[in-house]
Amino acid sequence: MSTLASQQQQVIRTTPILISFLIAGFIGLFSETALNMALGDLINVFQVSSSTVQWLTTGYLLTLGILVPVSGLLLQWFSTRQLFTASLVFSIIGTLVAAVAPGFGMLMLARVIQAIGTGLLLPLMFNTILLIFPIHKRGATMGLMGLVIMFAPAIGPSVSGLIIENLNWHWIFWVSLPFLVIALLSGITYMQNVSTITKPKIDVLSIILSTIGFGGIVYGFSSAGESGWGSSIVISTIVVGLAALLLFSLRQLKMSKPMIDLRVFKYPMFTLGLLAVFITFMIILSSMILLPLYLQTGLALAAFSAGLVLLPGGVLNGLMSPLTGRIFDKYGPRGLVVPGFAIMIVMLWILSTVNTETSILTVILLHSFLFIGVSMVMMPAQTNGLNQLPKELYPDGTATMNTLQQVSGAIGTAVAITIMSASQSSYMKHVANPADPAAISAALTAGVQDSFIFGLILAIVGLVVSLFIKSSRVK
Repeated sequence: MSTLASQQQQVIRTTPILISFLIAGFIGLFSETALNMALGDLINVFQVSSSTVQWLTTGYLLTLGILVPVSGLLLQWFSTRQLFTASLVFSIIGTLVAAVAPGFGMLMLARVIQAIGTGLLLPLMFNTILLIFPIHKRGATMGLMGLVIMFAPAIGPSVSGLIIENLNWHWIFWVSLPFLVIALLSGITYMQNVSTITKPKIDVLSIILSTIGFGGIVYGFSSAGESGWGSSIVISTIVVGLAALLLFSLRQLKMSKPMIDLRVFKYPMFTLGLLAVFITFMIILSSMILLPLYLQTGLALAAFSAGLVLLPGGVLNGLMSPLTGRIFDKYGPRGLVVPGFAIMIVMLWILSTVNTETSILTVILLHSFLFIGVSMVMMPAQTNGLNQLPKELYPDGTATMNTLQQVSGAIGTAVAITIMSASQSSYMKHVANPADPAAISAALTAGVQDSFIFGLILAIVGLVVSLFIKSSRVK
């Protein structure tokens, strides 16, 4: 009996568990953006169009959009160790296949396998943090995770730009591989089972509806950037996706044990936090695609230089996350989220006025302050929302948050690219010589300006939402 009691009272070694997650999460998210800088090279290497090569990113997002909703169910079926090991094994296999991929098809398959690893890891990471850290320490811990989650995508373009200039694109994956192996070994040694396995009944229809729903929406919005909003494929996949999502939601509300418990939306701070995160993620991903295009085409910078311009903002954002986490633990979310959106509004308004004469220093400052605003919103809004949920709804809350982040990323990117392309085309109609490089730069810059106005509108909506956010600390 005493052995059973001692097993139940197992001492949870939070630091090694956290370190294992941080290494794995860092590399998973690093490889998500590291490949973006290599897309230009891959077009020439594989002799494919830019719309085809974009699938290396879209396919990754699509896999996450399909898999993450199911993660709430997986968290209740498998132990923490099993899921952590599975996620790392998928990431390692995907990275290895990508490193040796001889053609585009093989690289595409590798990206899907990598995304399965990341899709298993992210919800597991958030859920485990909620279980092993008391509520008054979660802000600081989430801040540390924010450091990793924001820092990895930020340095991805710079590191991959450096690799591409000196080696070749295969090395982006060879560099990641040892870190994934270290994370796996660390997890095998230190990871503990902290979740309760309830093995709820698996509802196949819910999984099918969720896959069609989230998959259709991510696919539709991702395709809109290349095919245009009038395309029958885009319209039909978004409509089918929305219809499947509606049926999925109705089914969840009727089930006694749903796949994703939609009761999470009964908690107002969770819903407001989710909205704030949704809007912020759209701003992050749209600016992460607009700024490299503007720097490389509008200001004619090389890939590595463009990566370096975006580095300070990403690093600052990462360094701010632990600080905002500690402020959140002490004072709650309000004093961070409202000023965070205010800073984003000012920066996006100035970014909507950039032109081909704008100095690189100005872009560095604007990008840095934009991402300071992002760090003041992202983790505090997310942690405050999840804090309001009862323990049994943690898997559903983390699955919902992570799924809608992928969806918002796809929507934000697609809308930004569409606005940019439309503005570019209308600008080119009034140009005397469309082949003139100066005209091409100016047209792209005009498109980027209009896309940042879209970001500005999003940030204003976010500010309005943030006025209603209150601390959800359990007394």
